[in-house]
Amino acid sequence: MTGQGSTSGTNAHALPARGPAQPIGIFDSGVGGLSVLADLRRVLPHEDVLYLADSAHVPYGDRDRQDVQALTLAGVNWLREQGCKLVVIACNTACAFSLNPVREALDLPVVGLVPALKPAVHATRSGRVAVLATRITLDGDLLEGVVTEHARPNGVQVMKLWERRLVPLVEAGGAQSDEARALLHEVLTPALQAGVDALVLGCTHYPYLAPAIRAEFGDAFTLFDSGDGVARQTRRRLEAVNALNPAGTPGRVSVFTTGDPARVTPGVRQLLPDAPTVQHATVLPV
Repeated sequence: MTGQGSTSGTNAHALPARGPAQPIGIFDSGVGGLSVLADLRRVLPHEDVLYLADSAHVPYGDRDRQDVQALTLAGVNWLREQGCKLVVIACNTACAFSLNPVREALDLPVVGLVPALKPAVHATRSGRVAVLATRITLDGDLLEGVVTEHARPNGVQVMKLWERRLVPLVEAGGAQSDEARALLHEVLTPALQAGVDALVLGCTHYPYLAPAIRAEFGDAFTLFDSGDGVARQTRRRLEAVNALNPAGTPGRVSVFTTGDPARVTPGVRQLLPDAPTVQHATVLPV
């Protein structure tokens, strides 16, 4: 699971030692991965966390494979250089293009996301499930593997939905806005009409849209996201190598952005009310 290769010589020297007391890193294209951070803090309350938002390049959904891979590798490597003992790529789009290349390139454990289609397949009563995600995620091999392994053998139909304006809306703090509800009504009404009863939120920004979805559609959809599964997988990976933080005190969170902290802070504070001061990170290509 963890690649044993090295990065370029400029990144391979003077790295901080990685022991149980070192932080977990979380990388996302923006602030959506804070939903995963919330699950990690619940499952692993004593772990310190460094969160890196690549706000200078968000959203990733319209970028090509080479661009997404380069940005993801650079971001994860920056967290590696800060001494993180494990990194979670909390971005479905980044995982669709970059998970395996990053694991092969860097010498640290990397946990990725797959849309939570498997539990949705087992929960649906109508036999119809929808996945709301970016086009890259919807067309990626990770999702197709779950469709092939779980949905098709169980006779479950999977409807793929995307709306490129949703991620920027969440980034701007508009997850509960009238605009969000209007977009969700537009994109999800066909799923409702098709008999979908289980909706997979296949982007880490989208759990923040759950209240708006429920306000617009009531209990028509059971919602699924990957946050809890990723948090538990992270705990299992750390337990397997005796790398859980032994401290009994609450873990500390640090938030960094490749963009302008002043522009990112309002969105972070809305989604994470107890967030610390957002700091700037200079992330160099690998």
